[in-house]
Amino acid sequence: MSRAFRNRIPFLLVGIAISALFFHTFPIVADSSEPSATLPTRRVLLEDSSYATKATSKPDVVRVPGGVKGRRKRIVVTGGAGFVGSHLVDRLIERGDSVIVIDNMFTGRKENVLHHLRNPNFELIRHDVVEPILLEVDQIYHLACPASPVHYKYNPTNVMGTLNMLGLAKRINARFLLTSTSEVYGDPLQHPQVETYWGNVNPIGVRSCYDEGKRVAETLSMDYHRGAGIEVRIARIFNTYGPRMSIDDGRVVSNFVAQALRKEPMTVYGDGKQTRSFQFVSDLVVQETIDKNAKIEFRPNTEDDPHKRKPDISKAKELLGWQPTVSLREGLPRMVSDFRQRLFGDSKGSLDGSLSAE
Repeated sequence: MSRAFRNRIPFLLVGIAISALFFHTFPIVADSSEPSATLPTRRVLLEDSSYATKATSKPDVVRVPGGVKGRRKRIVVTGGAGFVGSHLVDRLIERGDSVIVIDNMFTGRKENVLHHLRNPNFELIRHDVVEPILLEVDQIYHLACPASPVHYKYNPTNVMGTLNMLGLAKRINARFLLTSTSEVYGDPLQHPQVETYWGNVNPIGVRSCYDEGKRVAETLSMDYHRGAGIEVRIARIFNTYGPRMSIDDGRVVSNFVAQALRKEPMTVYGDGKQTRSFQFVSDLVVQETIDKNAKIEFRPNTEDDPHKRKPDISKAKELLGWQPTVSLREGLPRMVSDFRQRLFGDSKGSLDGSLSAE
């Protein structure tokens, strides 16, 4: 053994001792082949009750991949305390998903989701989507948007809210669903309207910020799909009615029901010949259901109100196996019962007792 090598032995021993001390103090906790080792630290927002009883060395913040059969999806629903959003939350919870509701309660109501508060797979966050938020989820259902003239003229949130949610979807690689509206077609000349119809919009006339906001939201969604590869779905919802609808939001069915229940004249804007997807050509159904003696009051209509609108649902039937199952005469009494209970605290049925609460 050479003298030079003998002189290096003390330094080698010191190096080995330091290395052993380092690995003993800071052990490797995850193999690089495991997905969890490549994921950033995540704040746990929803806790699966089954995790609480398991002792495991792996972190409980690993994101559940969307689309894995038999695994619970983690879904955020913006506007989830609102009319349509709360019914969607009901369905997702019933399906077994973990759901985070984001709502600023501008038009949403806590009462719409109170029945889920004790569910360990449900979380409610009071937050306005015009401000960014960081979450770890598999899917984003973006419904947050005031939909009635009374509200959207005061608080137009379509553009910034959609931009923030798309940014979140890009960051965490989540599937994104935008709820758009039939209003994007303008005053259509083609009936019924198919998904590929370009619409009929007056670019120099009166246009609602709600309609324009939804057109921008669709454009942003498709730009993120093409440019960033985000998986995007867009649903153009036509006129919707039912329980939990805002009582005084200025839309046709809620107006008719609330006014008839209050014994007020039912307001018709324009000549009353406008039609929508629920075929509301007159006030006949509301009169028969609520009050046959209700008076009708005609008022001037807004300039950009479409005269006729009806969706072509052929693709929904073919690709999704979906079609409407509740007729207007069946669904309207459910809405009347809900409105009556909220207006008067009465859940017994109609004014004449002919309708029972659902």
